[in-house]
Amino acid sequence: MSQPLFEIGADGIDAEAIVREIRETVEQKVRDGLLPDPAAARAERHNLAYLRDQDSLMEYYMACLREAVYVDINDFEIRERRRFGSGALKALKTTIWKLLKFYTYRLWSQQNQANGLLVAAVDGVDQKLSRKVAEQEARIQALEEKLAAIESAAGSNP
Repeated sequence: MSQPLFEIGADGIDAEAIVREIRETVEQKVRDGLLPDPAAARAERHNLAYLRDQDSLMEYYMACLREAVYVDINDFEIRERRRFGSGALKALKTTIWKLLKFYTYRLWSQQNQANGLLVAAVDGVDQKLSRKVAEQEARIQALEEKLAAIESAAGSNP
């Protein structure tokens, strides 16, 4: 049985409950959008592994771009954590949001259009360049085969 690297504990402290509470809090903050996008964090964590192979690096980042290209324009719940005057502050924030929602949605939808077009353009350029590289590699291979055939024919005829 393997021992943990280190243990947290003290008299009267339930370490498992604390770890469980931390995990639940992190999950809730991810759901609320308070923590960074997991796809971006995953991309940064895997940078070193993908740097060894340029093709897989580009494929991976294009997949991350396609996944995270659009701004979430869905409505969200407004919360107030302060105890004093929380009802009034929440009502004020809700009113401000309702007044600005039209402009915000319009701005976000325009940003989503621009993001989508940019990703499509980058993806198109990547595909075009990949095709050209593959064509050039095939052409070089054919020329090398012709050269080898000419050299072998010249070598057999003195």
